[in-house]
Amino acid sequence: MNHPASSSVTECAPQSASPYGTLPPTSNPALRKPVSLPRLLEMHARGEKITMLTAYDATFAAVADAAGVECILVGDSLGMVCQGLSSTVGVSLDTMRYHVESVTRGVRRVQGTAWIIGDLPYGTYHESKEQALRSAAVLMQAGAHMVKLEGGGWTADTVHFLVERGIPVCAHLGLTPQTVHALGGYRVQGKTLESAAIMKRHAHELQDAGATLMVLEMVPSALASALTTELPHCATIGIGAGNGTAGQVLVLHDMLGLNLGKMPKFVRNFMADLPGVPGQHGIKEAMQAYVAAVKQVSFPDNALHAW
Repeated sequence: MNHPASSSVTECAPQSASPYGTLPPTSNPALRKPVSLPRLLEMHARGEKITMLTAYDATFAAVADAAGVECILVGDSLGMVCQGLSSTVGVSLDTMRYHVESVTRGVRRVQGTAWIIGDLPYGTYHESKEQALRSAAVLMQAGAHMVKLEGGGWTADTVHFLVERGIPVCAHLGLTPQTVHALGGYRVQGKTLESAAIMKRHAHELQDAGATLMVLEMVPSALASALTTELPHCATIGIGAGNGTAGQVLVLHDMLGLNLGKMPKFVRNFMADLPGVPGQHGIKEAMQAYVAAVKQVSFPDNALHAW
C-alpha cells in the first residue's frame, strides 16, 4: 500500500502555536527593497523623510520592520528603558552586543529590511581611535549595519578612522545623554549664537570625516533646519529638533505612551492617537501611524514638539 509522503503532510498542516509568542509575518520579500546607506542618502537627496525608532529585542524589531520603519536604533537608552538606570552612562558594551544580536535575529527571522544602528556606549570609544574600532567591531559582528557615537570636536578623528575601515557612522549632536551631567541636565542645546556656531562647526567636521547620519537632539528647530540644508552628504535625524530635519527618531516606549516619568515635550503618544475603538488597534498600527506622520511632515509639529 502506498502512503503519502510525510513531508507532504507536514507542508499542508498548519503550524502549531507557540506558547511564547511568534514573530509577526513579513510582507512578500520580493516587494521589499532592502534599506541601505545609499538608499537612505537618496531619500535625503530627494526630500523623503527617514523614519527611525529604537528597539531592543527581536519581537519589537520585527514589528517595527513590518510597520515600514527604515532604521532601527538599538540605543543605549535601553539602560533607562530596560534596565531601570537613571542615565545611559551605566550601559556596557556587552549589554549593547546582546541587544544588537537580539534585534538582528528578529529582523532576519521575518526577512526584514531595516537598517540597524548600534550605539557605542559610554567609555567604549573615548580612550582612543583603536578602542573605538574594537568596540565598533563588536557591534558590527553582532549584526549592526552602522554604529552611533556622541559628541563633536574630538570625535571627528574617530569617525574618520572608523569610516576609513568600512564602518558606517551616525553622529549625535545637541543633547548628548552620555554627557548629561556635564551639560547640566536634559536641556536644549545650541540656543545662543556662540553655542550654535560651535554646533555648526562640529556638524561640518563630522560630515567631512565621513558621518552619513546625524542625530540632532533637543536643538532649536531653526538651527536644525539650517544644518539639514548645509549637510548634503549627512542626513540629519531629529528628536526634539523640529520637522526640518531629514528624518525623525523616537524612543519606542515613549511613542507608545509607556514612559514611566514625565513625557518629554517632543514626544507624541501614537497609541493614544489611534482612531476607532480603544483596543481595536495595536503596536504595529501605532508604528505605522508614526511612519505616516513623519513622511507627511505632520509630526513633529513645531508649535507643539520643538523649540
